[in-house]
Amino acid sequence: MIKFFLMVNKQGQTRLSKYYEHVDVNKRTLLETEVIKSCLSRSNEQCSFIEFKDFKLIYRQYAALFIVVGVNDTESELDIMFNLDKVHIILDEMVLNGCIVETNRARILAPLLILDKMSES
Repeated sequence: MIKFFLMVNKQGQTRLSKYYEHVDVNKRTLLETEVIKSCLSRSNEQCSFIEFKDFKLIYRQYAALFIVVGVNDTESELDIMFNLDKVHIILDEMVLNGCIVETNRARILAPLLILDKMSES
């Protein structure tokens, strides 16, 4: 499960944060500081997966921004690899010609629900 999503600049300032489970505001600041230090202190040659406390950090640098995702240990990229057809369907529903065209979760997942019903019968 994804715990949080951060966008951070090279100076260590959080530009965007989204938490998917409750974290006290004071603890968020401390958590973000520790996460940012962990990511910014690594060289480009090092792996972008970090074991951090009770979860994993996965980060990627794009120009001056770092994208950081905190996930629990049960999250695995293999889930995506074994369900690539579903990933493509979701992306096709969300993005058209490079523009986000749909953000409603129910509308995005509707084709998957139809496929699941068809495969059951």
